[in-house]
Amino acid sequence: MRISAKGEYAIKAVLDLALHRDRELIPIQEIAAREAIPQRYLEQVLLSLKRAGILTSKRGSSGGYHLTKAPDEITVGVVLRAVEGTGVPFEPQARPRNGHDDDLAELWRRISDAVSQVVDQLTFGELAAQAAQRRASRRPMWHI
Repeated sequence: MRISAKGEYAIKAVLDLALHRDRELIPIQEIAAREAIPQRYLEQVLLSLKRAGILTSKRGSSGGYHLTKAPDEITVGVVLRAVEGTGVPFEPQARPRNGHDDDLAELWRRISDAVSQVVDQLTFGELAAQAAQRRASRRPMWHI
């Protein structure tokens, strides 16, 4: 199982947009800086997400990106499929064929099914809530 850099960046970008959903449009420069993603590469990722209907955008100095749905309605699986372009997000890697490959076919199918089930149930609403909670617990408490 492998997630490409494009898949990882897509997840980071959508999570960033979910965490900043209170703002109408988020400029690409802000997403790139917060998530440490090269802006030129992020443009390609966001274009794929826009084509899939996950994002909307507006050009210009006051432009940026916004999720088309609530974070609770967007799953990790939908985002991965939008940028990876596969029907199943996690298929076994191609291996040299030998007589024992059929012995493991059921194992690989079950692993793929299990991973697909997780990413198809996990929403960006859940990820955003977890991230916000972690960030809040890292803030120093100041006593006066």
